[in-house]
Amino acid sequence: MLSIGRIAVRLLFDEPGKGARRHQKEFPALKYLLLLYNREGDRPSPQSAEGAALFARYLNVTREMANGGVLVDSAPLQPPTAVTTVRVRDGRPVLTDGPAAEIKEWLGGYTLVECDDLDQALEWAAKIPAAEDACVVVQPLAPTSPS
Repeated sequence: MLSIGRIAVRLLFDEPGKGARRHQKEFPALKYLLLLYNREGDRPSPQSAEGAALFARYLNVTREMANGGVLVDSAPLQPPTAVTTVRVRDGRPVLTDGPAAEIKEWLGGYTLVECDDLDQALEWAAKIPAAEDACVVVQPLAPTSPS
């Protein structure tokens, strides 16, 4: 399985109301990483009225998550122009400015939540503004110790 998130979404649509819970039993996890994507060139300037309004929406959702007791961490990321990709070839690091692949959507931030189940994490993801014009990928964290 390469993408737990894609499998969960497929299961949700195959069996409404049962897919996420079935997936939850298969991959128990309480923490979910919400990866917030933006479309290339779509971000308004933070100094503009539109940018300030968008920032306020993100801040409101983050506060709502904190007040709901699910927020672990959240932060925006710098744009792709600030990215450095590292690969090790023949034992030596090779650095490349920019993302690893040409992209139309770029990772703009993340939110780490601790939820009762995948259904709850998906509900929170749908409230994030990035889900309206690009996407939010919900990925369960793998357990780090035996349960």
